Amino acid sequence: MTALIRRTARAHATIIAWRIGLMLLVPLALFPVQHAAAAGDAAHGAQVYKTCAICHSIDRNGAGPKHAGVFGRTAGSVPDYRYSVALQKSGIVWNDATLDKWLADPQALVPGTKMFFNLDSAQDRADVIEYLKEQGGNTPQPTP
Repeated sequence: MTALIRRTARAHATIIAWRIGLMLLVPLALFPVQHAAAAGDAAHGAQVYKTCAICHSIDRNGAGPKHAGVFGRTAGSVPDYRYSVALQKSGIVWNDATLDKWLADPQALVPGTKMFFNLDSAQDRADVIEYLKEQGGNTPQPTP
């Protein structure tokens, strides 16, 4: 009889533990965790952009095309800049998401592009994108 009581007590304790566990997990299922996109810091983006400025400028073409009006612009469409055929044919329209993918790995996004530099840090990418917005990068320029 004593063994039966012990087994019953253990079974009862197991049921209580399951109920407590479920009570703790149900609120988590009702309110899923949402990962916020990294908020950009334009001041830090300006510092990171100094590396980009080796080839790029906000308002002038250089080794790379200018970045003024980049948001909403079709990739490969800045006048007076010689793009790779791959980028010209990509059909990409620059926005936060496409710029993030581009800055993370331009060769993966558009194989055959001339761009070879990438930013590994998601926060650095978000910061550069915010800096570009602050510098007038969100005023689309007409595409040819």
